[in-house]
Amino acid sequence: MAQALLTAVFLGLTGLVITVVLGLSGGDIGRHISYGIYSTLVTLLAHSMMMFYLIGKGKAVKDAMTEHHVTGDFYRRIASARKPVFSIGTLAMAVTMTTAIIGASVDTGVLPPMVHGVIAYGALACNLAAVKIEIGALLASSRIVSEVNRLIES
Repeated sequence: MAQALLTAVFLGLTGLVITVVLGLSGGDIGRHISYGIYSTLVTLLAHSMMMFYLIGKGKAVKDAMTEHHVTGDFYRRIASARKPVFSIGTLAMAVTMTTAIIGASVDTGVLPPMVHGVIAYGALACNLAAVKIEIGALLASSRIVSEVNRLIES
């Protein structure tokens, strides 16, 4: 499941990069808009599913510890590993949505393209930061789940 989530995150990020390149080239605005909408939706889905996945991992660890009478700080560790994902993931989603909404304002002539471009760069930066933190959280949660599994099996 983690691989599928990372694939979705990278697909969304790749789509955002392609959208920026298309926007900078100024050639095919229709393609820029289509890629932008698609990439925004994939990015929002990927980040939100990542959050739900990490919530589920935490609950699974907590339930396994209770069921098998495992002591330790495993739940606290998994909670602290996933905590930054919620803040940066939410920020990445908000800036990505804002970019798409502002893009519609540029298309109708309400705002200048520069505003949309600056926010788009911010969206890319936030999404790159989110990917880095999400990978770290996935690795940490995987290690914690492995530790709990080893304790349960012994």
